Order: sequence, then C-alpha cells, then structure tokens
Amino acid sequence: MRIFLSKPHMCGEEEKYVKDAFASNFIAPLGPHLDSFEEAVSNYLGNGIHCVGLSSGTAALHLALIVSGVQKDDEVWVSSMTFGGGVFPIKYIGAVPRFFDLNPESWCIDVDILSDELKKAAKENRLPKAIIPTDLYGQSVDLDRLEQLSKKYEIALVVDSAESFGAEYLDGKKAGSGGDIAILSFNGNKIITTSGGGMIVTRNKEWADQARFLSTQARDKALHYQHSTIGFNYRLSNISAAIGLGQMKVLDKRVNKRREIFSKYFNELNIDGINFMPEPDGYKSSRWLTALSVDKRVIDIDHLDIINHLEKNNIESRPLWKPMHLQPVFKDCHYHGSGFDESLFNSGICLPSCSDMKNEEQDKIIKLISELL
Repeated sequence: MRIFLSKPHMCGEEEKYVKDAFASNFIAPLGPHLDSFEEAVSNYLGNGIHCVGLSSGTAALHLALIVSGVQKDDEVWVSSMTFGGGVFPIKYIGAVPRFFDLNPESWCIDVDILSDELKKAAKENRLPKAIIPTDLYGQSVDLDRLEQLSKKYEIALVVDSAESFGAEYLDGKKAGSGGDIAILSFNGNKIITTSGGGMIVTRNKEWADQARFLSTQARDKALHYQHSTIGFNYRLSNISAAIGLGQMKVLDKRVNKRREIFSKYFNELNIDGINFMPEPDGYKSSRWLTALSVDKRVIDIDHLDIINHLEKNNIESRPLWKPMHLQPVFKDCHYHGSGFDESLFNSGICLPSCSDMKNEEQDKIIKLISELL
C-alpha cells in the first residue's frame, strides 16, 4: 500500500454532522453547519475573530486582497517560497507581486530584508498596498515585527496561514489570528479538511461582511437579483462545513501527532548533512509537513536520490516549494534576497507526515533513507 505525503484523516465525528446536514436539507452554500463551523474556528482562534467559510484558500486570499483595498497595478509583497495559490490571486486583481527570500533561522519571510526594502520604497513613494507572508510548512511568521511594519507604513498585512492552522507563535497566540486579515485552507492534504475549502479570518467585521457579500455573487438587498459590484461564487458548502465541524474536534490532536512524526524523523535522521526546518524559541509549528534539506557537500547524496529511492518503494515525498520568482509565469517580477529559498528548493524534501501514519510505516521510511546515508 502506498504511503502518501499528507492525506485526509477522518475521526468518525464527521459522518454524524454530515448526516445531520442532509437531514436539514441544506445542501447548499449556506446553512446551520456552515454557521457553526465559522463559529467553531472563531472560538478556537479567539480575540474577536470573524470567519467567512469559502470554497478554497485561494478564494479566501482573493477576497482578502479585495477587501483590504488592493487594486490593479498595486504592488503586493509576498514570500517567494510558497504554493502558487498563495500568489495567483494577486494577478487575478491585476496587481503586481514582488518576492522576498526566507530567514534561515525560521524558513519564513526574512523580515530584515523586508524592512530594508520598505524604507527604500517609502523614500521613493512606491510602498506596496499589502504584504502576504506565508506560514511555511506550518510555522508562523514573525507576526510581531510584521505587524509593527504594517502599522508604521500603513500597509495591509494579509497572512497566508493555509499551512499552519493549529500552530502557535509567541505567548501561545494562534496562527491565523494575527495581521489585518488571514486565510486558512481546508484542502484534503491539510491538518484538517473539509474536502476542499478555505476561510477568511479577521477582527475587522466590516471586511468579513464584505467578503461574505462578495462570495455569494454580490447580490444587493432587493426582491429581485440586483448587482452593483462584481461578485464571486466562493461560499463554502454546508455539507463541506459539516465535515469541518467533525474535524475541529481533533485539530489539536492532529497537530500533536504531526509534531511527534517530525520529532521521530529528527531523532533518527539528525546527522551532519541533514538539516531539519528549525523552530524559533517560543513557537509551536503544526509541522504540517516534515521539511528538511540535504547538504551534498557533507553526505554523498542529494535530495532527489532520497525522493527517487522512496518512490521506488511506493512512498510519496516531494521537493520543497519551487520559489515563485523562479517560475516562468513570474519571470519578470522583482525578487529581494540572497537566494536562501533557492538553495532550499535545490536541496530540500518534504517527508510523509500523515497523522494516521503507523509507526511501522515511519520506521520503513527512516530505514530506507538511512540506507543511503
């Protein structure tokens, strides 16, 4: 049987909520289970968070940029090492992405580089309209510093927490609860899933209301269908939300399991030449995926050797995200950094991290990798 990188993991509670949703006859992109799912996420994140359930994390980011005021030809500064869906919505709007490198100590956006470029941009009157830092592989960005910069330069901070639901940063604050607005993903490969889905989370009720309005085709209050602005069909279905309600029961359990999986990989494979994604002091990564890099200068193999060896044994692993500034579609965009993210792409691996992975399956993966070391 194939060992997957990250697949859905049901707990058994989902079926009860889905049956209830069917009995309610709300087989639609609205209903009591969607309302309850939004409330459950809001309660989990705390601090007056408003939530809007949507069809995907990408849809959530698209609406987050719109409600935060990003328009055509505005610049949006973003982590280069991220999933394409964390950047494409910038182009949907007609805005222009500018990419930034990672900090080697966290593998998240390098705030020092960002700060230096903001100073230059302020002097040249070309500040971005928004910044999108990515919580890479389940690790929260340096939100305290990013929020300071956002306020100083009056720039919207849109946090991409698609990979980090359940993680924490300093003082136990929940990933997804910071910035002006954040987005979550409930895709099938995430910590918890609604099969497909996402969410906007923000303390700004006006923004949340606007996002909800836009996500349901922007229908004005009228007896007939009337539209004064362009809307989208982005609302999460009530059935998918019912799955999410069941998944919320085990969110912390799923995070703890993935952290255990990471720890076992680390304890068994932490040798010279194998460098695991670091975790800054005071942070608690969700360890959505166990990420590491292979230093070919130290050990006589590279990351592709490991990926290919695992694949021959029916085990899925993958390189780290290819930075967006290296993608053909963004070849003309500006990039700031030393290329640390490029070096990670050229040496990095994501290992299987399913929360339902059996001990013997992880032992097999570790044994196969150890054969090459």
